[in-house]
Amino acid sequence: MKRLPQIHGVISDMDGVLIDSEPIYRIVWQSTAADLGYHLTDELYSSLLGFTIPDAEAEVARVCGPGFPLAQFRVLWPPRWKLHVETQGMTAKPGLENFLAVLERHQVPVAVATSSDAETVAFSLQAAGLNGRFPCIVSGDQVAQGKPAPDIFLEAARRLGISPQLCIVVEDSDAGILAAAAAGISAILIPDLKPPSPDIAEISFRVLPSLQEAAELLEENLGRKGKPGSSLPK
Repeated sequence: MKRLPQIHGVISDMDGVLIDSEPIYRIVWQSTAADLGYHLTDELYSSLLGFTIPDAEAEVARVCGPGFPLAQFRVLWPPRWKLHVETQGMTAKPGLENFLAVLERHQVPVAVATSSDAETVAFSLQAAGLNGRFPCIVSGDQVAQGKPAPDIFLEAARRLGISPQLCIVVEDSDAGILAAAAAGISAILIPDLKPPSPDIAEISFRVLPSLQEAAELLEENLGRKGKPGSSLPK
């Protein structure tokens, strides 16, 4: 049985965890690829979850072959994505408010560690009505290597001023779980578009259906002593 002896900080992914953005990206990337004469399958898109945008674009080009017009794809999809968000909106994931309320009540700081770049993070959070809710944000363009490398989670812990071993990560992607493991940080997995493989589920501290269950888990355990430091049984 895995146990977390202490939780002094939470580090959360953004896309697919805090905001319901992944279906929007999938729609826009698939439609843009189709306009260029290529079929981007759901399976291919799901394999990109957690990657930085440049890494994900490069993987699409690799899978689609040497004829794929990567430069054109990179020009076309961002304004389409922005227009989609501006016209149809962006929503927070279910359970987010309860999740944040638990952390605030127990004075546990939270950092966002996302593969999106800083400009996209600001736009996305504002579109979801979350502007200003996360003072500590590490974006994918602020670290040397994206997920599954551990850089972004180690930097988030550093900015919180908390040892990585005293943090817990909340993620939705295989790449994010692997990055947390590489950083030596336990992780809660909340699958979004893709169910976890057995290997990813095994290295996750817990697999939960939504932030609501994550909030309940943290409330139950942090509340035992009324302060950070309680254990979390798996």
